[in-house]
Amino acid sequence: MQKNDYFYIPQIEKRNKKATRFRRIAATALATSIAFLGFFLFDMFRQGLPALEQAYVKVDVSITERTLKNPYAEFDRESLSIISRAWVRGLPKMIEKHPEWIGTTQTLWALGAAETDQYMKNRQNRLKESQIEAVEKLKAEGKVELRFNTIFFFTGDSKIPENAGFFSAIIGSILTMLVTMAIAVPIGIMTAIYLEEFAPDNRLTQIIEININNLAAIPSILFGLLGLAIFINFFGVPRSSPLVGGMTLALMSLPIIIVSSKAALKSVPDSIRQAGFGLGLTRWQIVKDHVLPMALPGMLTGSIIALAQAIGETAPLIMVGMIAFVPDAATSIVQAATVMPAQIYTWSGMPEKMYIEKTAAGILVLLTILLSLNTVAIFLRRKYMKKW
Repeated sequence: MQKNDYFYIPQIEKRNKKATRFRRIAATALATSIAFLGFFLFDMFRQGLPALEQAYVKVDVSITERTLKNPYAEFDRESLSIISRAWVRGLPKMIEKHPEWIGTTQTLWALGAAETDQYMKNRQNRLKESQIEAVEKLKAEGKVELRFNTIFFFTGDSKIPENAGFFSAIIGSILTMLVTMAIAVPIGIMTAIYLEEFAPDNRLTQIIEININNLAAIPSILFGLLGLAIFINFFGVPRSSPLVGGMTLALMSLPIIIVSSKAALKSVPDSIRQAGFGLGLTRWQIVKDHVLPMALPGMLTGSIIALAQAIGETAPLIMVGMIAFVPDAATSIVQAATVMPAQIYTWSGMPEKMYIEKTAAGILVLLTILLSLNTVAIFLRRKYMKKW
């Protein structure tokens, strides 16, 4: 169409150009976001994957009765500088399990010190020339090697970098999320059902819904202050426990679960309800047998996403003391515990270089759990959408 045609409208050409520019800007924004995400994941894998390996050194130990009292006396200064003092400290317990070792010389694989581990991984370290020569000599003799780091996954935190693990934080997060899920999901879903299906539309319910929507948008640290004031100071719930952490995260998750559940209930057509009333069913029968099953995919998705957000929170848990140094995993919800985000935050502030890779590895574990929860949410949503 030419510009001198009768039906030519100049504004159409301008709109088309604007639409083209908008598409290009949107595509550029998407590509930039993917690039930043790719760079973040690449850096996390680059920093975190070395934490899956740990240096071990083969040493000959003359075991006597004195070793049970002072295990450090069996090693010279050079050996102590390249092996972990935590391993040496735990040597008497190993001997107690093998009393036949007393009076013999045993060849054992000792946990390498943090600087030895960093040197073996070609990372920045503080080994002296004499220590480097000793490590290279052992390496040539096959007496130093990198093994899979079971310590990271099966031990708790430690002040000694090479002996620090993520196990206690994982257990603490599991216990905390069990408490959060047990409180937030049933209360949130039942509240949404009442407000959407049973509550009268008056000023009181409108005020309640407005406040719920506002609570879903406030900073999470305020929920931590609320948990500190109510659960710890008023009710006396044990500080730093999964119980107080779970209840605090439940307060934070409730508005999100309620809002998402209400949206899922609203998406059910009113014709379903009207058909039920036409058949003489009560409102509860309609909700229980027809509305709730159809809204279940959206409710499950919202609940899982709320729990995924809660498992990555740090600020509210810091306020209730769940950033404490906890070397042993909690066995109940009232014992002191830490969680994965708090453990990552603690490690990120440590001066030793080995904590850098442990921090990145902890982030990878947390990301894996978050992606798994989101995958479960997508799977459940698709499954129930096909069914209904």
